[in-house]
Amino acid sequence: MTQTMLIFGHGFSAQALTRLLLPQGWRVIGTTRSPEKAAALGAEGVEAMVWPGSDMGAALADATHLLLSAAPDDAGDPVLAALADEIAANAAHLDWVGYLSTTGVYGDHQGGWVDERTPLTPATRRGRQRVLAEGQWQALAEAAGLPLHIFRLAGIYGPGRGPFAKVRRGTARRIVKPNQVFSRIHVEDIAQVLAASIARPNPGAVYNVCDNEAAPPEDVLSHAAGLLGLPLPPEEDYATAEMTPMARSFYAESKRVRNDRIREELGVTLRYPTYREGLAALLALEQKE
Repeated sequence: MTQTMLIFGHGFSAQALTRLLLPQGWRVIGTTRSPEKAAALGAEGVEAMVWPGSDMGAALADATHLLLSAAPDDAGDPVLAALADEIAANAAHLDWVGYLSTTGVYGDHQGGWVDERTPLTPATRRGRQRVLAEGQWQALAEAAGLPLHIFRLAGIYGPGRGPFAKVRRGTARRIVKPNQVFSRIHVEDIAQVLAASIARPNPGAVYNVCDNEAAPPEDVLSHAAGLLGLPLPPEEDYATAEMTPMARSFYAESKRVRNDRIREELGVTLRYPTYREGLAALLALEQKE
């Protein structure tokens, strides 16, 4: 029987997973809000649906696997708000359900370590929305028997989402805040973690998805400039730097995220264990194009 992955919110991470699944003979159905994006996904082999706006009954009936990548709002998860009953009705034939969350659910730990057992104390609105959505999916999983897996993603980068363009343009700034560190993850490593979980389902599991080295953001920019052979971007103090509220919110939390579980339980060996390998690969890809 053909395995069918239904993805709500077919964005950057979902596309990386699709690139692994399609060559293996999977059928992939993905939703997007835009007809233009739907056409682009269709050209890549995805059965694209514009949602909200489409009847998802047939897709849910066909799905053997379900990936949830739609962003929540203050009311929680939009997929559950619209389709909770239909998803519950189809739970019996779902072999795997994945929810993409964020390490922002842990809040600020002033550079300290967190793992999947750390209490959820989000410091931002986005983090609080994710905590609510996680809880909603866990409640439905318990009530309906969904084989739910939660993946808490660190800061995502990958092709087209690296620091090189800003460094080349001269618009990059090294914002320095004492003891500030972020965890990151290359999008291809997200895809291989999801694929490993699909191959070894463990309903109820929660996984942190990040690389092996949390690092200050200014170090990443410095390394990118070095790879390009360009001067270091100017350094600015966080306390006085002009930043948008969105940009400043990313500095509200500092933590080091443990990824032991993806390595030990799922057997994942990261392709890009730190930002150094990841940036080198992105630059090599750019230079081929």
